[in-house]
Amino acid sequence: MKNSRSPETLVGRRAECEALDDLLTGLRGGLSATVLVHGEAGIGKTALLEYLRQNATGCRIGRATGVESEMELAFGGLHQLCAPFLEHADRLPGPQREALGTVFGINAAPPPDRFLVGLAVLSLLAEAAADRPLVCLVDDAQWLDQVSAQILVFVARRLLAERVALVFAMRDPSAGHALTTLPRLEVAALSGYDAGVLLDSASRGPLDERIRGRILAEARGNPLALLELPRTLTAAELAGGFASPDARPLAGQLEEGFLSRVRSLPAETRRVLLIAAAEPGGDVALVRRAARRLDIAADDAAAPAEAAGLLTLDTWVRFRHPLVRSAAYRAAPARDRQAVHRALSEATDAKTDPDRRAWHLACATAGLDESVAAGLERSADQARARGGGAAAAAFLARAAQLTPDPARRGARSLAAAHAKHQAGAFGEALALLDAADLNPLDDLARAQSTLLRGQVMFASRSASAGLPVLLDAAKQLEPLDAGLARQTYRDAIYAALTAGRMPGDEAIEKVARATLTMAPAPDATRTGLLLEGLARMTVESYPAGVPLVQEALTAFRDAELADDEALGWLPLACRMAHAAWEFDTWSVLSARLVELARGTRALSVLPSALLLRLSNRVYAGDLTEAAALVAEATAIGEATGSGFFAHYGVLVLEPWRGGEAETRRVIDVITHDMLLRGEGKVLTATGWAAAVLHNSLGRYEEAYAAAGRGSAYPQELGLSIGSTVELVEAAVRTGRTADAAEAAARIGGLARASGTDWALGTAAGVAAQVSDGPAADELYREAVERLDRAGVRMEAARFRLLHGEWLRRADRRDDAREQLGRAHELLSEIGAEAFTERARREYEATGATVRKPAVRTPATLTPQEAQIARLAGEGLTNPEIGARLFISPRTVEWHLSTVFAKLGITSRRQLRTATANRVS
Repeated sequence: MKNSRSPETLVGRRAECEALDDLLTGLRGGLSATVLVHGEAGIGKTALLEYLRQNATGCRIGRATGVESEMELAFGGLHQLCAPFLEHADRLPGPQREALGTVFGINAAPPPDRFLVGLAVLSLLAEAAADRPLVCLVDDAQWLDQVSAQILVFVARRLLAERVALVFAMRDPSAGHALTTLPRLEVAALSGYDAGVLLDSASRGPLDERIRGRILAEARGNPLALLELPRTLTAAELAGGFASPDARPLAGQLEEGFLSRVRSLPAETRRVLLIAAAEPGGDVALVRRAARRLDIAADDAAAPAEAAGLLTLDTWVRFRHPLVRSAAYRAAPARDRQAVHRALSEATDAKTDPDRRAWHLACATAGLDESVAAGLERSADQARARGGGAAAAAFLARAAQLTPDPARRGARSLAAAHAKHQAGAFGEALALLDAADLNPLDDLARAQSTLLRGQVMFASRSASAGLPVLLDAAKQLEPLDAGLARQTYRDAIYAALTAGRMPGDEAIEKVARATLTMAPAPDATRTGLLLEGLARMTVESYPAGVPLVQEALTAFRDAELADDEALGWLPLACRMAHAAWEFDTWSVLSARLVELARGTRALSVLPSALLLRLSNRVYAGDLTEAAALVAEATAIGEATGSGFFAHYGVLVLEPWRGGEAETRRVIDVITHDMLLRGEGKVLTATGWAAAVLHNSLGRYEEAYAAAGRGSAYPQELGLSIGSTVELVEAAVRTGRTADAAEAAARIGGLARASGTDWALGTAAGVAAQVSDGPAADELYREAVERLDRAGVRMEAARFRLLHGEWLRRADRRDDAREQLGRAHELLSEIGAEAFTERARREYEATGATVRKPAVRTPATLTPQEAQIARLAGEGLTNPEIGARLFISPRTVEWHLSTVFAKLGITSRRQLRTATANRVS
């Protein structure tokens, strides 16, 4: 039902229209909304958008339309939607304003982060809606370019109080499409009665009942089919009922009908239709200029098509339906298409739109042509500079096809594969790598091809699929580019550590052995030392590698690192600081990494940086900051559609807080994540979390089983070591003294090799649990002293609790009361509720009484309100908070007004005190 019918004449669409009316009511009341209107081609989606437009009185209207042939041109759909509102861009924060200018080609700057662009679009639309609500209508959204679709979904997820409605119309969405996560309004087939009413209203004359019945059956309630199928029949067939049935699919029948109507038009009219079909931007002036180059007066030639209802040539070129566009293009022979693309290329301004000019020229080229290929390569560079990876990939792929020289063709195919990988088109990247390998490549290019193949396979399939190829690439790179080889080994071993053990494959050991075969650098470097130390810890023994790791960590801590090196190497350095029990270094490097990732908007690194930092803060006993970092990771996950790191953040935090229900929930989520299936790290992390939780609750049998799962693969280090610590306590409490002694001895050996207070304090604490008498007493005191000195407050408080429990069992009530009272106080301050309750029970068992805390009003702030209040209390402005949490400043303002009302305050100055008094 793609027509200009008024809202009153939308037959059979009462429920859909009421839903859109409700959307407008909410919008005028101050709330934003998002909806995806979907259904098959011709079902009436565009008519519903037109209904919404006509009823949106008092609102601004923004429009964009996806076009199939534009899908490779990055930011095209976004530019259509945002261009009318760019006058508001000067109100945006500088980085956001610059990001928009870069992707729209207004200014030259490094490619901006995609989510910074998303935040800029969110802010721009919010500004455009400042004085009246804004309704954004995006039709044929299935053909939006990938980047525009992803950014608009980002914006849609963050809308709340901006008075912006984003309404998309698309054919039934395919699995995995970015828009499928949005709220949906399905447009179904018309009922039999409504279909008959629409058909009768569109009939041009007498309609035989048999033909009427056949049309209704074949149309299956599709409004466009009901309007168009009668046009494929002659008046005699309509009245006499002698038409033959058509067994083709409905879409094929409709397109064939449009094709027949196009072929019946005059030659010059068909040529204008072809120009409009080949130039999907809908630029009337460009269509007219191209037509003049073919000696055609566009407006006169288009008149028959307009009279037939196939095309409108007004402010923009608009086809009645996308099937008309495809029919007009299909009806033309190849030579005519090439001639039209050449005319469009010549008519396109080389300065203002060089990419589209190059693309049309490429479509006009039938054979190999180096000059055209070189022009596409330049366009790819320009697209990449704006952050348009998908467009760069399309340009390079076509450039490779047109390149006559085999060596240059191979290089361009490899470059196109890189761009396809960055754009997430993994299947096309592998196909281009296959094409590149068929051409002459030098040794370095061939090694880079292998490296890219491994990266694609790791990203698109699994760690086990990608790791062998990455190792092969690293081997090839060693004599050619030692730095790149070292980075490849780094990425491989980090991936192996992240995945953990995999079925039938000792991934970490394989990568480590391969790393050790690499020739060392002439001078010991921090990167080389870190890799070698980790490899020796894995392949030889922990004591063999930890001194090298510690030397590397000191170098990383003391050095002024370039941003690229820091973002590339600090994640692994932080993990190894944890594994080497270098708590202070872990604290410094994780803080530096988070600050850098935030400052550079490195969203590929920031989620993992937040996880590394919040893990550190949990051990430091700062659960408040850890919770804030989880909230930030959650905000990023909601913005990007990936909750992986947020879930792991909850997994690290909640067991210490004693959150049994939340811990169980997130364990279930992670365990059943299809993308993580088969990765041993899931068993380690969930086993560790369950062990901490059950030990805190005194459920030692469950803790023992969970710790056994978590500690089964010591090469994973980190949480595997932590699980071994949990195993000692659970084994002691369940009478498995031999298991406890073995685990304690294992920890002791690692700790002696590390030599840090964190390591030796932990070793003393587990050794105390398998000792008796004065030795145990002394070991507990040593553990607490060392851990306090190291700043590991959580573990210090916990070992103080264990010491007090041991003293009470030894009937040393006064000494026990001292330790348990202090443990209760510390654990309560930290917020470790289950451990606090355990300390309370033990303390009161000594005859003491815990003072009841002052009654406080229960918290009523949502997690996002609490996060916003905390950041505002720290002095961040609304735009700064919005940038941190990926929401608009207006949404921040809306949340703060709610926070003020809940807390009974009137100014930001009161926030820090008010939120500190709330129960988290």
